[in-house]
Amino acid sequence: MEPRQCPYCQQPFCPAKTHPLQLVCGRPECQRKRRTEYRRGKLTSDPAYTERCRESARQWRKQHPNYWREYREKHPETVAHNRERQDGRDRKQRLKLLANNTLASDLKPCPATVWLLGPGWPDLANNTLAQAQVWILQALPSRIPARAALANNTALAG
Repeated sequence: MEPRQCPYCQQPFCPAKTHPLQLVCGRPECQRKRRTEYRRGKLTSDPAYTERCRESARQWRKQHPNYWREYREKHPETVAHNRERQDGRDRKQRLKLLANNTLASDLKPCPATVWLLGPGWPDLANNTLAQAQVWILQALPSRIPARAALANNTALAG
């Protein structure tokens, strides 16, 4: 058999004699990718297979009702990490809702000028009816006490 190139690792390999149509090399990571790709395709193309997978997951959850509670108790660092990531997703969602706020008909004019700073400002580009410049300042972690930080801030004294 002539060598073929693995589509995942790009390395040449010779197909097994018992499987002449083999398209992927035998490395575990390449086989894992092959199986994952097959399963994703099967889930999208076969509704009966999808339903069997869902039913299997339901059955497992029914047999292990306290699994996630116990997992969270044993892995507090994962809980903290997930909470931080969820806070970020929530923040992004709030910015999207604010950016798409086009029902600003009851707004009163305000003489204040506000500037927007921070990582989420490009998401507000679609807010077409409310002309405003907004600053959103996020506090950075400080190693000095808050009172000392305020006492040394001479920019606000002017």
